Amino acid sequence: MFVRFGDLLEAWIVFGKMVDRDVFSWNVMVGGYAKSGFLDEALDLYHRMLWASVRPDVYTFPCVLRTCAGVLDLARGTEVHAHVIRFGLESEVDVLNALITMYAKCGDVSSARKVFDGMVRKDLISWNAMMAGYFENDECLQGLELFLTMRNLSVMPDLMTTTSVISASEVLGCSRLGKQIHGYVIRMELVLDVSVCNSLVQMYFCFGNIEEAEMVFLHMASRDVVTWTTMISGYEKNGWPEQALEMYEKLKSADVVADEVTIASSLSACASLGRLDIGMELHDLARNNELLSYTSVGNSLIDMYSKGGRLDKALEVFKRMSDKDVISWSSLISGFRTNHRSFEALNFFRQMQTYLKPNAVTFIAVLSACTEIGALMCGKEIHAQTLRKGLWSQGYLPNALLDMYVKCGRTDYAQVQFNLHEEKDLASWNIMLNGYARRGHGDFAIMLFHRMEEQEVHPDEVTFISLLLACSRSGMVSDGQMYFNLMTQKYSVKPNVKHYACMVDLLGRAGHLEEAHQLIKEMPINPDAAVWGALLNGCRIHREVKLGELAARYIFELDSKSVGYYVLLCNLYANDDRWNDVARVRNLMRERRLVMDPGCSWVEVKGTVHAFLSADKSHPQIRQIHAVLDGLFERMKLMGLDMPDNCFIDEIEASKAEIFCGHSEKLAIVFGLINTTPGAPIWVTKNLYMCGSCHNTVKFMSKIVRREITVRDAEQFHHFKDGKCSCGDEGYWGRYRE
Repeated sequence: MFVRFGDLLEAWIVFGKMVDRDVFSWNVMVGGYAKSGFLDEALDLYHRMLWASVRPDVYTFPCVLRTCAGVLDLARGTEVHAHVIRFGLESEVDVLNALITMYAKCGDVSSARKVFDGMVRKDLISWNAMMAGYFENDECLQGLELFLTMRNLSVMPDLMTTTSVISASEVLGCSRLGKQIHGYVIRMELVLDVSVCNSLVQMYFCFGNIEEAEMVFLHMASRDVVTWTTMISGYEKNGWPEQALEMYEKLKSADVVADEVTIASSLSACASLGRLDIGMELHDLARNNELLSYTSVGNSLIDMYSKGGRLDKALEVFKRMSDKDVISWSSLISGFRTNHRSFEALNFFRQMQTYLKPNAVTFIAVLSACTEIGALMCGKEIHAQTLRKGLWSQGYLPNALLDMYVKCGRTDYAQVQFNLHEEKDLASWNIMLNGYARRGHGDFAIMLFHRMEEQEVHPDEVTFISLLLACSRSGMVSDGQMYFNLMTQKYSVKPNVKHYACMVDLLGRAGHLEEAHQLIKEMPINPDAAVWGALLNGCRIHREVKLGELAARYIFELDSKSVGYYVLLCNLYANDDRWNDVARVRNLMRERRLVMDPGCSWVEVKGTVHAFLSADKSHPQIRQIHAVLDGLFERMKLMGLDMPDNCFIDEIEASKAEIFCGHSEKLAIVFGLINTTPGAPIWVTKNLYMCGSCHNTVKFMSKIVRREITVRDAEQFHHFKDGKCSCGDEGYWGRYRE
């Protein structure tokens, strides 16, 4: 009685007081501990039973073998098999079925088959256990062959058989087989069973055949929570989040109580659509139904809040989770990165490693964080970890490593990684192309594209976006126009709005503004904000205020929330001395509650990333940093160079430079100079543009200290060496007034 009600302590007390314990008493205790999840204790009781010279019976072994399967202990399971033979129970069907299940769960399918083939008498459970063993161990073809053998022997399948076979066809990805099984289900009149229909719905969603899944759902005589959950999950995983949430609303109307899987799937749909309102409603529902203890629900909440920009709520959920797994940590790290808080993402990654081992998904998220702030040493450290753990070739990880090296400006490392990656996919080629494009190496990008053609790698839309961007950044107008035409003529790639944005950027940067405007007018698709933004950027470069204002009007009709476009318009006005218009745009930003990120620069020293905000006074070495800066400024003054404060015509212009630049890179560079060995290169990443004052100061620094200094700003890489910059003094904010 105590075991039945889960009171194992009282059951143990009564059991301990028993003078004469028979096999039934031992079986009850072993079974009670196993059902309550105390598997090791259950096996310990079994061995005590043997020491007490109590002979196990036909009821003992199935329970003990299920326990061995639960702990995945093949050695103990094999030992129990020997006990079965010793006690003469090797012909009992229930015991042999349990043996098949144990071997299959422990991954020894061949031993399971030997037991199955050696059975004199088999029941339906025997066939189901052996088939399930094949399916669970990814040997679906053997399982299906066994199903055909079963039918040839006129053994009638039951619901468990049918659902297993449906799942196998799903794993194999064979839609033709799935439809044949569906036809078999209809002929056998099993279509009335909810569990069979649920499996069919799941199968069709797995094949991407949404219409068939909907047809099965609509013709179901009855539906349970699994049915609704399968529909919600199916829509979400097939990229139909709107329909997933519509199905959730129908579930509520049907008065079905959502379980933890329903809520997790619905939250994933909310995350895809950014529907914080429904997500918070689901959060309340999970709290009221006491489902927050499920890790899957917590993970989905973290993902939903992170993608909705509510990292405070994501952190709150994370901290309250009692059982955090690798997905919990990975979701939060990815959330920090998505919300441009990569510094914190790296800190959480370090914390995570004291509790759990990261997986490939974690490494991809943290590599993306390294990429954003230019943390090359951290990226290298993670690269080493992936090599040690044997994960470096898993999934997207090789491309994530490649992307990290490319965006940290180390195309030499990227090229080595690219050449070592034996299973290069199209994404690998596109990443390298994008890397060359962002460095303005159009010639290298074209050479790599020709190499792609030689190796018969078929380019896609992303390939041509990178190629056109490379031509744009390198001023290769005729080449860009040629490749734009080749897209459709040779590769049958239909230009989308991003390609047109690249072409407008190409023409705009080269000063062909009217031609760029005409291209927009003649577009066969509606231009988006990015297309007009490219024209606005061209107008900014060439100080065409009237056309730039026209582009801005179209932009704000399409996208009034992206801060970057307001910054571009401010730059356009600032370059033309129209400070009143700059003030007007900034007032508009305040009215719309749009906030520009403060100037921030990151520098990595000895594997640790240090962040410096504009006018930062919190760093422990800030006095030393300012002392070195003052010394450098004095040397500039003695050499007759313009001091930073004198680079601006008036206070207004100086304040605008503060807005667009922030000057934080000077602090980061000097910190790097102080804390690294003489001659070591300095790499800094910043989130805003680089102004003329900072540009001149860093040029001077590179000459005086004889260091190579690289700054990656919001627009491009600046590589300073011997008092010169790779941009040729053309790539900083405010360059037009020198």
